Amino acid sequence: MAKDIEAAAAPEGGEYTAKDYTDPPPAPLIDAEELTKWSLYRAVIAEFVATLLFLYITVATVIGHSRQNAADECNGVGILGIAWAFGGMIFILVYCTAGVSGGHINPAVTFGLFLARKVSLVRALLYIIAQCLGAICGVGLVKGFQSAYYVRYGGGANTMSAGYSKGTGLAAEIIGTFVLVYTVFSATDPKRSARDSHVPVLAPLPIGFAVFMVHLATIPITGTGINPARSLGAAVIFNEDKAWDDHWIFWVGPLIGAAIAAGYHQFVLRASAAKMGSSASFRN
Repeated sequence: MAKDIEAAAAPEGGEYTAKDYTDPPPAPLIDAEELTKWSLYRAVIAEFVATLLFLYITVATVIGHSRQNAADECNGVGILGIAWAFGGMIFILVYCTAGVSGGHINPAVTFGLFLARKVSLVRALLYIIAQCLGAICGVGLVKGFQSAYYVRYGGGANTMSAGYSKGTGLAAEIIGTFVLVYTVFSATDPKRSARDSHVPVLAPLPIGFAVFMVHLATIPITGTGINPARSLGAAVIFNEDKAWDDHWIFWVGPLIGAAIAAGYHQFVLRASAAKMGSSASFRN
């Protein structure tokens, strides 16, 4: 385990005190013992429930907006309201589940954390299965409660907007997911917490804002996936050709974006101190 000395500003702001930091060991690739622990299954249940709630609230918002907007173009919550629904729910659910499962609620986030050896392969696979099942159930509830409008207004499924190529959609998903997963790594980095302990940061807040901002940028292009479980749940329940035609974009794009974010954070940002000495020298 690597050990660094981080500089933390004193409350007076004039002097700095040394603060020890010990890098946590990487998660094992396969941890069979983990399967015997209730904490794993509790975390999996938390991921299932959180993703169910996330899809229920957000897809219901999309359907409600589409119904109101069809009657009056000036009605409905608009793109801004939809983006707030997605970002706000992520903020709430990450806050509620972070202490139990880490609050992933997204296979792309889980994949990125797995590549960075933050979670084991066993935990990552169980999380992704739970997230996908939770998403399907969440969208199923929307269809059950709003059956008269669900199919009529597209089921909240991710599809490519007219006028955009598949390449543009793929790039939007890659960049959008990079922003999200990069924010997750930065907001939850224990080394950052040690260094900046004088700056109170509630991790779910920047993560929720990242989701909000990405939705503002990409709703007009792909409807915003950046979460394969969200795209899969809507596609399974809606189950029409247009929901499946470009569905691969909403898996390939987020997984590539997550992998790039994990590599950038782990091998560029987090490796700088180990390769070039204390980062404090760059501040002088």
